[in-house]
Amino acid sequence: MEQSKIEKIKNLPEYQQLVKERTGLAWKLSIAMLVVYYGYILLLAFDPAFFTMIVSGQYVSIGFPVGVAIIIFAFLLTGYYVRKANSDFDELTAKIKKEVE
Repeated sequence: MEQSKIEKIKNLPEYQQLVKERTGLAWKLSIAMLVVYYGYILLLAFDPAFFTMIVSGQYVSIGFPVGVAIIIFAFLLTGYYVRKANSDFDELTAKIKKEVE
């Protein structure tokens, strides 16, 4: 891509809005995932007895459903980001492309 086009794109308010929104959302989702994951690790480190609590049958402790919930939470965050990207971010990208062409 030509340097002049790159500079033109960088100066567009839509591009600056896109970068700001996408970066903000990425940080928020990353922090949410880190809080959940490290909360799990800290709970395991400081209260390991919590994970010995049996919730089903003789062998299924609370650690298994909590671990599965963390994985599901990660998938939900990913789904939210994809939905947001396909709606808001794609609209801004289309506006940017239209301006530059």
